[in-house]
Amino acid sequence: MPTQSTYVTSHKNYANDKSKVMPQIVINTRPVERAAPLTQHLQAAGLVVIEMPMLTLRPRPTTDLDIALMHQWLAGAYKALVVVSPTAAASGLAVWQSLEHEKRKHKTKDDNDKYAHSLLEGLSLPSPLVAVGEATAAEFSQVRINTTDYQILQPETANNEGMLAMPEIDNLQAGDKLLIWRGLGGRRLLVDTLQARGVHIDSIAWYERTMPIDAMAEYQQWQQAFLTHSTTSDIALPKQPKPIVVISSAAAFEHWSNIVNDGQSKIINKEQNSDAVANTTQRLSLTLKDFSYVVLGERLANMVAAQQLSYWRVEDLSPDTILSAINSKI
Repeated sequence: MPTQSTYVTSHKNYANDKSKVMPQIVINTRPVERAAPLTQHLQAAGLVVIEMPMLTLRPRPTTDLDIALMHQWLAGAYKALVVVSPTAAASGLAVWQSLEHEKRKHKTKDDNDKYAHSLLEGLSLPSPLVAVGEATAAEFSQVRINTTDYQILQPETANNEGMLAMPEIDNLQAGDKLLIWRGLGGRRLLVDTLQARGVHIDSIAWYERTMPIDAMAEYQQWQQAFLTHSTTSDIALPKQPKPIVVISSAAAFEHWSNIVNDGQSKIINKEQNSDAVANTTQRLSLTLKDFSYVVLGERLANMVAAQQLSYWRVEDLSPDTILSAINSKI
């Protein structure tokens, strides 16, 4: 899998051959844990992929409230459970198994025999479970789950709109309760829509999303290589294919915007201090408008459109969907 350093090496080869135009570049900002399938799919299609994560998934401590919500779910207090990511699925599943283990420890011998038999049949679902996407659903295949009473379901489209269209979600009414396993933030359309309907929503944030500590350095290294090639090859930057950035969340776009804008500000300040001509900054730094974007869903599309950026909206993050969006541009 290409790293930042392998890209820089290949860039130098292009710089020495002025007859070549820089190939289409795609910047994959997905977290390290989720980047590989997309990167490999796009590389197989002949694109140059730069993995530049804008999010790091960091576990959060499990609180007493989280455990209380899990006990309520296991007792059947919720009409459904929505699990929004593989990380949320793995984290919640681990706690679920731990609670079942604790329950077994406190049983009498006769009850233990019955409970051991029930474990052979699998963990028992107390409500329908909605897994957003195949990767999320796959996490539950790692253990035995009894789906006699309730099923593990997936929306036809792996996003907020797809979930809202599911009967298990669409039929929720005022006073019904829904539990969500998630990361800190995100999925506002689902929550806002259901709360406006009077549905009571509880959520457990198993992890938080932060910006990787080396994100700025990686971006600056890549930008220097990209602009060096642009200058060396004597090809005007606007005539080159714009790098395409894949953005899957509002947090990732916020981090990306901060990095690009911060890098530009530093270059402008440096040039002003050295009395350089103003238009030199266009060759030394990129702006958000020097990229095109593939973004997930309506909320992100609105954020990008508000800044008058070029983008393609997708409704799910499957590699095929993203490649189709990119090919529509190329």
